[in-house]
Amino acid sequence: MRVRPTRVRRLRIRKAIGNAALAGAVLVLGTGYLALEKQVTLVVDGHPQAIRTLSTNVEGLLASSGVDLPVSGVVVPPPATPLADGMTVVVDSDGLLTAVEPAPTDVGAWVMEVADGPAAKLRIPSVESLLSAGRSAGPSRTVAVHVVVLGKDRDVVTDATTVRELLSAMGIRPDADDRVLPSPRTPLSSGMRVRYTRIETRLREVRVPIPFTTHTVYSDALAPGEVRIARAGRDGVMLELYRVRLVNGEPVSRRLLERRVLVEAIAQRRVVGRDTTVHGTQVGEASYYTFAPGDGLTAAHPWLPFGTVVTVENLANGKTVTVVINDRGPFGGRIIDLSVEAFRRIAPLSQGVCQVRLTW
Repeated sequence: MRVRPTRVRRLRIRKAIGNAALAGAVLVLGTGYLALEKQVTLVVDGHPQAIRTLSTNVEGLLASSGVDLPVSGVVVPPPATPLADGMTVVVDSDGLLTAVEPAPTDVGAWVMEVADGPAAKLRIPSVESLLSAGRSAGPSRTVAVHVVVLGKDRDVVTDATTVRELLSAMGIRPDADDRVLPSPRTPLSSGMRVRYTRIETRLREVRVPIPFTTHTVYSDALAPGEVRIARAGRDGVMLELYRVRLVNGEPVSRRLLERRVLVEAIAQRRVVGRDTTVHGTQVGEASYYTFAPGDGLTAAHPWLPFGTVVTVENLANGKTVTVVINDRGPFGGRIIDLSVEAFRRIAPLSQGVCQVRLTW
């Protein structure tokens, strides 16, 4: 029986459509499998391995990988956490490993601080069936590195390939002022020592008290030695602005940028009763000096106690001035050196020297 050409063509078309549908179904299934499959890093007591898995959460991954975890063990993240592609799951059976929290913009590398201790019980099959919870993707490259961060030593294991990736996995983003040794571009190798030093510059304000001064006036209206406060003194406040350089959070140097008075100090004024009793006299030459300490009517004497009130009389014209001893000198020749203001009360400055009588 002959088959008409049109019927042959219809059979061929139907067969082609069936084959295309089968290929499409296979493609859809394969795409779905690849979409569901995740590659994660499983680290058990410091031993990492890359795993491809169809598990939906951490608990399923551990169950399919045959990890026997004691009750006291730690799993990070928790077992109920949904799995995501590129995730790192850390299992610590004895609490001797500490996962270092990555930064939110982590590069994908993981890092873990290590300590000495017994290994956990681990049974990870290298190959699993297609629909099993996980299958090995081969050994994960890890290096043991000694890291000094902010002056603290840490021994870590990581799968980072460069110093920059290691620091990024530890949540560290060095800026232009920080010091990183070796360079962030340096490839990591086992036994390498990496040092990160944080350098900061800050402005710091310091409020400094300004002590008030005391002005004393002597009066015959008060009993000798009696003190009366005419106006209370008050400390002022000065603001000092410094640029401070900090290394690992500790200040190492500072430079003064500005100093500004915020509150003026108010001088205390007191009135002291004058002691009119004459305890001693002295006759000799007096002069003046321009670098006398303090302000007002003061003088320098070789041995009278500081604070002694002395009346100085110019024997040539009878003029007097009362001064307070607050300095030492002169030594040899003259008996007293007056401040410019005090000398002007009893003689012109052009005279330079005059004969005086001291009473105190």
